[in-house]
Amino acid sequence: MAPSPIIFDRDLLRARRRRAAALGPSTFLLDRVAEDLADRLATVLRAFACAVDLGTPGDAARRVLGESGKVETIIAADALAAAGGVERARQALAVAADPEALPFRDGSLDLVVSALALHFVNDLPGTLVQIRRALKPDGLLLAAVAGGDSLTELRQCFAAAEAECEGGVSPRVAPFADLRDIGSLLQRAGFALPVTDVDRLVVRYDSALALMQDLRRMGATNILVERRRTPTRRATLLRMAQIYAERFADADGRIRATFDLIWLSGWAPHQSQQQPLKPGSAKASLAEAVRGPRLPGPSRGG
Repeated sequence: MAPSPIIFDRDLLRARRRRAAALGPSTFLLDRVAEDLADRLATVLRAFACAVDLGTPGDAARRVLGESGKVETIIAADALAAAGGVERARQALAVAADPEALPFRDGSLDLVVSALALHFVNDLPGTLVQIRRALKPDGLLLAAVAGGDSLTELRQCFAAAEAECEGGVSPRVAPFADLRDIGSLLQRAGFALPVTDVDRLVVRYDSALALMQDLRRMGATNILVERRRTPTRRATLLRMAQIYAERFADADGRIRATFDLIWLSGWAPHQSQQQPLKPGSAKASLAEAVRGPRLPGPSRGG
């Protein structure tokens, strides 16, 4: 099997996250995801002995796990843990771990959560397989990733500005998976009862430059391996901001930025879970069900 392509510079991602923490992180997306995570956990009528928060920046997800009252042991698994860069909830342990190479034994975890981290993994299918194997039977994965049309406006405006000012286009915004792709990956990884849905946010900023500053404080600026290594020209940056204002501004002059937060959940298979019926076991005919009542035909008499 051919190795997965290297799309993201994950060393640079860790450096960008450290810089964001030093600048004072922008956390409104993480706060939104944490609130939704709390609601989703509240609908699960069971407790979890051991839960892992995989790669989530900050400690919002761990706080939700701790406040849920459903988790006995919380483990923060993140590559920054070795450098002391992981904020921990009161009862959380920290393990240095990269989502691309999980250190957990098969069948050792009851719950894995992840907030806005897995979309920067080079081999997402492989990571999902590792998570499924690490979960005990009937263990749960609950994660949110950026996907779909996230930052589509910024992508379009940078492409137009570079084509105009520099005669070519370089990759600026990460490729994001769509809802259908994520669902297929869950099935391929062997999860039972996979579910995906999307929460779309449209955030308004004073300018495209303010949006880029927010992305810097999220640790979410360009980490593509194929990125241009020279600094962005000032003329290109200003032209991008101008195009953005022309194409995606509201009547009050503020610009729009789309963030699609894709939620994915799935269970490690267990015999207690609802199973699909075997072929041929139905007690009613689909054809009979959809045929409907027979109507009288047209009269042939005179």
